[in-house]
Amino acid sequence: MAQDIVADGLNAIRNAKKARKKTIEIKRISNLLIEILKIMKQEGAIKKYKINTKEKKVEVTLCDFFECKAIKPRFTVNKNQIEKYRRRFLPARNIGVMIISTNKGLMTHEQALEKGFGGCLIAYFY
Repeated sequence: MAQDIVADGLNAIRNAKKARKKTIEIKRISNLLIEILKIMKQEGAIKKYKINTKEKKVEVTLCDFFECKAIKPRFTVNKNQIEKYRRRFLPARNIGVMIISTNKGLMTHEQALEKGFGGCLIAYFY
């Protein structure tokens, strides 16, 4: 069993999408994974997620995306370097979202550029 809950959760979501499943149950959760799911829901990659705190798992209903992965190692970027990593991880200019952890919380790379923040790259999906 791996130690990275975010990477394990995103890999499970990606594998379920490739297997053409509509829902998936992730058995290990963290606050960071929940925040990533919240951003994925806002961007339309998943329809909904339901947290079961008693059993410490989350049920995710998948929607429309091709790829979702955690970024390892978690590169630290300033606002001028975000474009370089966007070109590395995303397929085209207006396709996909990178999730960045800033001192103001998790946000998309577009929000970070707009507000002028840098931070650590966490994950991406498109």
